[in-house]
Amino acid sequence: MYKKILAPLDGSELSECSLKHVTAIAKGCAVPGVVLLHIIEPPTYTAYAVISQELLSDILRKSKTKTKRYMAKAVDKLKKNGINAKTVIIEGMPSDEILNYTEKNQVDLIIMSTHGSSGLTRWAFGSVTDKVMRNSPVPVLVIAPPGCRK
Repeated sequence: MYKKILAPLDGSELSECSLKHVTAIAKGCAVPGVVLLHIIEPPTYTAYAVISQELLSDILRKSKTKTKRYMAKAVDKLKKNGINAKTVIIEGMPSDEILNYTEKNQVDLIIMSTHGSSGLTRWAFGSVTDKVMRNSPVPVLVIAPPGCRK
């Protein structure tokens, strides 16, 4: 039924809660490919105004290095469980890039965790998961990690 699962990760422990479900579905459905996607958000205009271009470039370089290590560990966990997985790291706005990647790369299912934000936090920052659910051309399985719901 599924040929490619997309699992967006943001570097948090909450986002990694989806990996148990990715593993179960990938094994149970004999999914030939899993993609772990991480999006590095571009600096805000404010950052450009208060930080030198050189310092900002250094921060982004270190962030990319840290992200590559994190994603390598995440994909290794899946591979140890017999899952054919790869990582993709791109820059952009998370919800937009998840949806773009889905459409351009024949993704059949998105599995992602929610952080459970509500109220003012959700209003002020939005919900990546909510935006993806509302606009995805494919099914989205949303995992509510233990402790994120009140």
